[in-house]
Amino acid sequence: MGAELSGPADLPLTRLDTLDRADRATLAFIRDEKHAQKWASSEAGAAIVTRGVEVPGHDPDRRALLIVDDADHALIRLLERIAPAHVGPPPGVHPQATVDPTATLGEAVRVGAGARVGPGTTIGEGTVLHANCVIGARVTIGRACDVRAGVVIEDRCVLGDAVVIHPNAVIGADGFGYRPAPDGRGLVKIPHAGHVEIGDAVEIGAGAMIDRGKFGATIIGAGAKIDNLVQIAHNCRIGRSCVICGACGIAGSVTIGDGAVLGGGVGVRDNVTIGAGAQVGARSGVMDDIPAGEVWVGYPARPAKETMRIVAATGRLPKILKRLRGLGVDEGLDRD
Repeated sequence: MGAELSGPADLPLTRLDTLDRADRATLAFIRDEKHAQKWASSEAGAAIVTRGVEVPGHDPDRRALLIVDDADHALIRLLERIAPAHVGPPPGVHPQATVDPTATLGEAVRVGAGARVGPGTTIGEGTVLHANCVIGARVTIGRACDVRAGVVIEDRCVLGDAVVIHPNAVIGADGFGYRPAPDGRGLVKIPHAGHVEIGDAVEIGAGAMIDRGKFGATIIGAGAKIDNLVQIAHNCRIGRSCVICGACGIAGSVTIGDGAVLGGGVGVRDNVTIGAGAQVGARSGVMDDIPAGEVWVGYPARPAKETMRIVAATGRLPKILKRLRGLGVDEGLDRD
């Protein structure tokens, strides 16, 4: 990790964990002053610490600090070395899998038990389809993709290289579109003739749903990271390297610029544009366009400073009400 050592070099370390769950054989990490305050009371034998963070109570005769430029990035490099590899299907096509004779499989493709590959589909070199995946007709999947158990990729969808899709995600289901029937009795379904295009190195969480376009494509830009249970509706355009956290719901024809971040549980109404690099706080409801680089929070979402002023003012309302009553200005204050 290119670390600077402060402490003994011969400590036996056998596990990684947080400071509050550590024992003497644990390597922990300290990214900031808040975590540093826990060091003195922790049992951890050593910790990776971001350079410049003061660590109160450190005894270099007894415990060790590994000082690096960025503790989070150093921990990532360490985890890449020690994390167990995901166990996939054996090489080749499992006897219990079904591959249409018109499908094309590249070199070293693995297809697990119960998986099904539809007609005219092309799967790139080194891609792994885990058990019970269903790949529709005329799908294109790039090289070195990892499609986990139970994933469904519907007809005509396109995946780039090195895409990871976690269990039970669905790519390319019909969009949610209906109109009242002409006779006023029920609803008429709007057909969705488009598809989904997913860029290189995208990761999609378990149970996520990305709907096909009504016409044209729903697009997920290269490097985007989409968490579990996210819903992305028809004809959305998600930019490169966006981060969309768990349980977000994004309605149809939304555009999200490169590098934007949506916190957990954010809801976005249809036809909204969220600018590049914007951030939306968890549980916010986005009803309006958000300019690039801005931070919005709340329900409905507003610029963060404006929302904080509203929250602060709301907290003062009981005192204001009490003062008004003391002044005899109480008419209508108790009405619903």
